[in-house]
Amino acid sequence: MKSVLPLFVFVDACGWEILRRDTFAHAVAPHRRRLRSVFGYSSACIPSILSGVWPSEHRNWCYFVYDPPRSPFRSLKPLQWLPRAVTSRRIFRRWLSKFVKMQLKFRGYFDLYNIPFRYISLFDFTEKKNPLQPGGLNRGPNIFDFLQDHGIAAHVSDPARSEEQNLTALMADVAQEEIDFAFLYWPALDGLMHRVGNDSAEVGQKLRGYERWLDQLLVHAQRHYSEIRLYVFSDHGMANCDELLDLRAQIDALGLTFGRDYVVVYDSTMARFWFFNDDARRLVTQALARVSQGRIMSDAELRDLGALFPDRYFGELIFLAHEGVLIVPSHMGERPLRGMHGYHPDAPHSYAALLSNRTDVPVGITAIPHIYQLMTRDAEIAHRANREPSPPRRPAATPPNRREPSAPLVT
Repeated sequence: MKSVLPLFVFVDACGWEILRRDTFAHAVAPHRRRLRSVFGYSSACIPSILSGVWPSEHRNWCYFVYDPPRSPFRSLKPLQWLPRAVTSRRIFRRWLSKFVKMQLKFRGYFDLYNIPFRYISLFDFTEKKNPLQPGGLNRGPNIFDFLQDHGIAAHVSDPARSEEQNLTALMADVAQEEIDFAFLYWPALDGLMHRVGNDSAEVGQKLRGYERWLDQLLVHAQRHYSEIRLYVFSDHGMANCDELLDLRAQIDALGLTFGRDYVVVYDSTMARFWFFNDDARRLVTQALARVSQGRIMSDAELRDLGALFPDRYFGELIFLAHEGVLIVPSHMGERPLRGMHGYHPDAPHSYAALLSNRTDVPVGITAIPHIYQLMTRDAEIAHRANREPSPPRRPAATPPNRREPSAPLVT
């Protein structure tokens, strides 16, 4: 039997506002804390968790950027001649994204979303590597570099597997008693709330399923490790979208030419502009100032949020919608979603959460990049403890207020 297993369970989009109304995992992780998120989407939040720094340092922020010389998508431009009834369909885009990812040998998350094929050769995609592997960030090391450099054996989820498959794989590694650190990733709650919002009964049902899986995992882990240091955390929350903003129509009405006067990426909550002449900059800036559903982000605020890029790689002007406003149609999709994240980090539903069975979480752990400090600290603690002679085996304990589940995993 090994001494210590730090178990970090990442539940995507399980934000503080959701957990304020729910007792999720309270029996096994009663110590709960609100964490400030990072400005951006999961493409920014996850690298910040894994590295302990903000987007301006690791340079993983938004997916698509204006960068024609580095665009890998030139071969897709002829698809502009296909009927929009085909190219705008989500099933077509999803299938094509898988094919393109394989051809380009991208290792991270990849989706073409709704970028028009007419303009796709103007853009590059910024997450070509897998953030859940050593060397996976655009700049600097992550937790998996740290583990590798320190010779700490670890388990990490494979995004290509289902949640249940990753749970099964972790339990197999735990049984071998060869790991000193575990990182388990459950992303499906995020997709569910995009579809149904944050107050649907389906959210509670999903959380109950996660609780059953946690119970099974802990019972199993306690058979092989004397001490389980459990941390359940998220990257952001999810806001219900009650107002739609057709920002593209307002910019199109200015009479400017996309690709000649300006380029923009319409994300779900942001619009990121690059300008090629002063008239375009002036007209767009004036138009955005009249949009009551959002505002232009100042450099000072972006700097404070760790999302100011002096080279303007991710955009020269950033417009951010207010919480609950969804930009649609956008380059992320043509149809409305019920829930969205990517608003200002101080918006109520942006806050993430940290749940633990530990009472020694430092008071300075207040934002999602700080989770990195917990991961490195506990990985080193476990690595040292597990090098010492093994303690005698003891019977596994059933988590409080829970019956020990049967062997098969429950969905």
